[in-house]
Amino acid sequence: MLGAAALGIAAGAQGMLGGPKAAVAQATTPAVGLTFINSVGMAFVPIPAGRFLMGSPDSDREARAFEKPQHEVTISKPFHFGRFEVTQSQWEAVLGENPYDRDRSNPYYTLPGMRERITRPDHPATVSWNDAQEFIAALNRREGGDRYRLPTEAEWEYAARAGTQSRYSFGDDDADLGRHAWFGEDFNTGGTHPVGRKEPNPWGLFDIHGNAWEWVQDWYDPNAYASSPSIDPQGPESGRHRVVRGGSWHATATSWRSAFRRDYDPDYRGISIGFRLLRTAQ
Repeated sequence: MLGAAALGIAAGAQGMLGGPKAAVAQATTPAVGLTFINSVGMAFVPIPAGRFLMGSPDSDREARAFEKPQHEVTISKPFHFGRFEVTQSQWEAVLGENPYDRDRSNPYYTLPGMRERITRPDHPATVSWNDAQEFIAALNRREGGDRYRLPTEAEWEYAARAGTQSRYSFGDDDADLGRHAWFGEDFNTGGTHPVGRKEPNPWGLFDIHGNAWEWVQDWYDPNAYASSPSIDPQGPESGRHRVVRGGSWHATATSWRSAFRRDYDPDYRGISIGFRLLRTAQ
């Protein structure tokens, strides 16, 4: 079981919108006391509707072309968002199997010690996008509805930024990343880590930066932002790859900034891509 601090009850997890570079429109800070916990013990933070600037500005020298243009987006409906990435124990509770019983899409899982380092109940379940859909369908059946899904890319970034417009949810200084993220490790000694051990973002979400990449619902298009709707964008109607966000534990993750995005085949089942669920408000 995760302790009080991991559930965001500690003072450090409580949201504060007076953080770095306030966004276009500040929404009400989610109340920790309103966290919803489902039948599997998954904790969900209430996220208010609001507006924000999605993507990276031209002033960010690290920003890539596929993070631009920066554009204003409205999230018109509130939702609940997973406080943590879905863990292996939660996966087993819903599907009755360990996610690592499934074949991996890369050879890194067979490196000496890797299995032991990452196959643990409180670590993220790293699975394919298609696997995540299977989990979601089973969880919805278990809970009696259809309220669980992956977030859209816009919903993910909105919740990740948590009312900020800086490069990270905690500011612009790379030197502070270690307080908030597991990152930059090698494949010989590194791996995923227990969720909820680093500092959360201002809305009480843990591991938004690092630990495991997170699948979102959208198809990937490097030019999508040029014509994206301003209200509740759903991403392209079709594509070959799905979007992942947030960066992961290893050094080749490229970036852990709030706006960074990259693509993977929806069948890809590695050791560094997990997911976080959205629960609709109604």
